[in-house]
Amino acid sequence: MTPHRSARIAIVAAVLALVVPLSGCVSAFVPKPASSTSTPTGEKVAADLEPFYGQKLTWKSCAGGDFQCTTASAPLDWSDPGRAKISLALIRKPATGTRLGSLLVNPGGPGASGYDFVKDSVTYAVDSKLQSSYDIVGFDPRGVNKSSAVSCYDDPSQLDAYLFSIPSAPIYSDAWIAENEASNAAFGQACLKYTGLLLGYVDTNSAARDLDLLRAALGDKKLNYLGYSYGTLLGAMFAELYPKKTGHLVLDGALDPATSDFDVTKVQAEGFESALKAYLKNCLTGKDCPFSGSVTSSMSRIRELLNSLDASPIRSSDGRELGSSAMFTAIILPLYSRSSWKYLDTLFSSVEKGDADFAFQLADSYYERKANGTYSDNSTEAFIAINCLDYKSTSTDATMRAEAAELSKVAPTLGPQMSYGGTSCAAWPYKSTRERGPIAAAGSAPIIVVGTTNDPATPYVWAQNLAKELQNGHLVTYKGEGHTAYNKSNSCVNDAVDDFFIHNTVPTKDPRC
Repeated sequence: MTPHRSARIAIVAAVLALVVPLSGCVSAFVPKPASSTSTPTGEKVAADLEPFYGQKLTWKSCAGGDFQCTTASAPLDWSDPGRAKISLALIRKPATGTRLGSLLVNPGGPGASGYDFVKDSVTYAVDSKLQSSYDIVGFDPRGVNKSSAVSCYDDPSQLDAYLFSIPSAPIYSDAWIAENEASNAAFGQACLKYTGLLLGYVDTNSAARDLDLLRAALGDKKLNYLGYSYGTLLGAMFAELYPKKTGHLVLDGALDPATSDFDVTKVQAEGFESALKAYLKNCLTGKDCPFSGSVTSSMSRIRELLNSLDASPIRSSDGRELGSSAMFTAIILPLYSRSSWKYLDTLFSSVEKGDADFAFQLADSYYERKANGTYSDNSTEAFIAINCLDYKSTSTDATMRAEAAELSKVAPTLGPQMSYGGTSCAAWPYKSTRERGPIAAAGSAPIIVVGTTNDPATPYVWAQNLAKELQNGHLVTYKGEGHTAYNKSNSCVNDAVDDFFIHNTVPTKDPRC
């Protein structure tokens, strides 16, 4: 049964070469070999943290020889460092020019692999200027992929059933809500069974403390960090915990840590609705558009299509049934990047002809599901586990129904698909203790917040809010479409970010790129 991701943000950067084509420059010279051992900073910390802050990282050639990989140790429980250890996987592409230090990169999620992001898509993550000046370091946060990881099944068909099964009860009925709650509760128990104690310690606060440990083990006095989407929350929480250890932080596609759980859902619903309208406006000017008439009538037609899939799901060639939930996932994936809008043409044309295969191809890309039915990583499980610790579940059937009505009002086409997210974490094995609120990071170095005016996943207002909340925040606006902007938009954004990292240049005002 599909979990409802109402208040959950997922970045889909470089999820598929099919959807997000990658490009980049190749250095014209061979760099000097990087040191195989990182020398920790040697800073004074509490005695029980010394084994972690003082660890020496030994790097080995990996991923075809252009990269180096290592593993760091971190406390399972930061309040009791001696209790148990976890492992954190790192990969780096050594600087090709004059080295300024390490630059840690997080692609978002939560649950996305920073290790794979850098290994597979380093030229998508950062441009050639930053690759010249910094060791580009990808890492898997606690709970994710190659680090000590969340696991929720021993057979991928179990995750298939959780994500794609069609509920037996009529959609949005009391029985349907109960069915979703039962499915999510069972999934939580499966995660507890296969993950164990770690499941209670994959929260973002703990991951932000891991960032400081990695900074020290890499030998950097201050943190240089580029966070996309959810990675902006991780970076902001680091700055709040360690403001004096901030070097250069860029937060692109920002989450607003002060926004309420439902407001996150509402603003994101409006964002996806706006992006879908932008796609339709563009589509209707072309020759091969599957829609005709106006944007308004086309939006209504999409809503009718989603309703029809609730009434009569379409069976794909592999036997799965396409309902409105999986179709919604297929729709939003191409909305993350304007360059992927063309896939929506094929999606809507094929589904209206009764063919579900391309829709599942897109949905599978979102969930990192391979053609053989296995999953490339644990991003879905980690996504849910981290969010259930980061967001308190206070929903009731009554509040969810009221919120669903509001979502249908502000986003009539896609809003209904984002309702009833309160069922996701209501029975999670571990309760959240995080209180939502603004992050000021008082005393930090300058922090750049990048926002895109029509970002569907992390709407622009969140970047505006975060830049204001941070005591030393500086907004860089990209006027355009798509999720995140650095290295994906124009030279104005790239220059602002590169000049900050390389020359310590802070914009005196928003360049409005």
